[in-house]
Amino acid sequence: MNAERDLSPLTPNIVRALNDKMYEKRKVAALEIEKLVREFVAQNNTAQIKHVIQILSQEFALSQHPHSRKGGLIGLAACSIALGKDSGQYLRELIEPVLTCFNDADSRLRYYACEALYNIVKVARGSVLPHFNVLFDGLSKLAADPDPNVKSGSELLDRLLKDIVTESSKFDLVSFVPLLRERIYSNNQYARQFIISWILVLENVPDIILLEYLPEILDGLFQILGDNSKEIRKMCEVSLGEFLKEIKKMPDSVKFAEMANILVIHCQSSDDLIQLTAMSWMREFLQLAGRVMLPYSSGILTAVLPCLSYDDRKKSIKEVANVCNLSLMKLVTPEDDESDDTSHLPSQEELPSYQESVDRGTPDTDNDSSLDNISVFAPRSSPATAVTLNLDGIVQVLDRYLHEPSTGMMTRICVLKWLYHLYIKTPRKMFRHTDLLFPILLKTLSDESDEVILKDLEVLAEIASSPAGQSNSANEEPVGGQTKLQVPSPARGVLPGSCGEGARGLESSPSTPTMNSYFHRFMVNLLKRFSSERKLLEIRGAFIIRQLCLLLNAENIFHSMADILLREEDLKFASTMVQNLNSILLTSSELFQLRSQLKDLQTPESCNLFCCLYRSWCHSPVATVSLCFLTQNYRHAYHLIQKLYPLLFCSVIFCTQRVATAFRFCSCSLMSSLQWGPGGHCGFPD
Repeated sequence: MNAERDLSPLTPNIVRALNDKMYEKRKVAALEIEKLVREFVAQNNTAQIKHVIQILSQEFALSQHPHSRKGGLIGLAACSIALGKDSGQYLRELIEPVLTCFNDADSRLRYYACEALYNIVKVARGSVLPHFNVLFDGLSKLAADPDPNVKSGSELLDRLLKDIVTESSKFDLVSFVPLLRERIYSNNQYARQFIISWILVLENVPDIILLEYLPEILDGLFQILGDNSKEIRKMCEVSLGEFLKEIKKMPDSVKFAEMANILVIHCQSSDDLIQLTAMSWMREFLQLAGRVMLPYSSGILTAVLPCLSYDDRKKSIKEVANVCNLSLMKLVTPEDDESDDTSHLPSQEELPSYQESVDRGTPDTDNDSSLDNISVFAPRSSPATAVTLNLDGIVQVLDRYLHEPSTGMMTRICVLKWLYHLYIKTPRKMFRHTDLLFPILLKTLSDESDEVILKDLEVLAEIASSPAGQSNSANEEPVGGQTKLQVPSPARGVLPGSCGEGARGLESSPSTPTMNSYFHRFMVNLLKRFSSERKLLEIRGAFIIRQLCLLLNAENIFHSMADILLREEDLKFASTMVQNLNSILLTSSELFQLRSQLKDLQTPESCNLFCCLYRSWCHSPVATVSLCFLTQNYRHAYHLIQKLYPLLFCSVIFCTQRVATAFRFCSCSLMSSLQWGPGGHCGFPD
């Protein structure tokens, strides 16, 4: 810069001093500028004041010469000091050139810019708030400055600005939030610390309600929570804790729905602190927002279910996830079964893919007490009547976790509890998905865990006995291209004297009127599974059948299985299955009542059951004789043994299947002589 150039009202001495490389000379010039501006203020000469500021800005602060820029900065600070309370009228002209110097390559110049801005802000105080965003933007850059002196200076300016915001009631939060949302995604450690410190300050200002804008910054906060710095993680944790306290105090004003998906995403984080914090928030959201969270059920389950299989190293996350799961389960009510039109049943092709439903994030009696202990309500601002249950998405998530081999045992158990709960609360809607779920539920019977099998049997039993399944025809083809299951027709050439009602409907019996079409499909598929997986039959067959007898009607189970086995083409399997059923019938405590019924044979139903069992039990000679003993048909057992003796003697020569076939023909001739005895008892003549 030409020092002789006329820059009045600045004198040549002031201009030369401002351009000097010595700080002391520039400081003397600044004092002269301060005196000059004070005179203009006293004269109310705004034109000259603006002219001085313009000269200092254009000719010095924005000069190409570094010493001139330093002089311009100290001169602008001097102008601000001289203006005092009137500096608010000229803040834009004072601040903009200083902020430009924040980007200077010279660290010393950046430090002087920070010092100058500190003096300007200190004088203006609350008047700087209309310019807060540009100040915040500049400070956020200095917070990450590599020079320690610059960082130290920016921290002083930052504290001053925080004091001003705290004591003021005119902070423009609406215009600030977009800038905060943008800066919160910075990856720089110091910038993150700067952002969190400001959020903590704003949270503690009574007149500033940052909670209203929490959806804008919540995702960024959770990302900062994963920072490598323990100090920053702690600050962020404190900030999130303060927000959660406010949410609990003012649930009616919280935008739960806008933050639900954010929590779903971070509940799946690989960082333990992020996952635990997000899961804790989810727990509070479910209990405070109630049914407002229902539309996000599929996403919540996607995040929560895997956590239930965590080991003790993640015990805290597991416990919170369990509460979330129970809270969400309690939100599903019978009313959800009535809120949708059931005229359209979605086909497999119409359902969205697992990935789409999961990425968008979107009980049984054992847990009833746990559910009751969880308080869930819907805020007044979000009426429960406006919320519908996305059952399709939930079922897809549950089905996916049952299919995945890596799913943990506790997760599988919880999935089955969910299915059972949904069949209890929303049976009408759930039966749309039964054909999709049926194969995997049958496959789950081969699970290694007894507890998983027990829960699986509960679901299958509910499907088989639910009145909602009555409308589904047993002869219709299942959705999804699965094997078509037909109700077996009565055998051709019914054996003479084989009970008058032996060919009646196979899905139910008079004692179990609620059995639906899925009951017989279940029995057919269960026997098919036993036939294809003999190990399952050997290890778990008795366990499964006994549990089914507790869950369903034992008479119906034995009646249905006996009738199916009568038409079984694999005679070796039929014989093995009959032997297993016979052993269960004779020894299981669960079948005490059925044994008593067969011993008395007092009713047409019991006689009908005996006839049905007898025909199938003929696959195994020993089973047939033991059935006669059980039903107290001793004389007939005696005749059977007499006739069986030659066949058993020849069994060394003939194969097992042929002996069984011959025995069936032999027993059929005996069945033809079945008569009603005295007193209405079913028996054989002498």
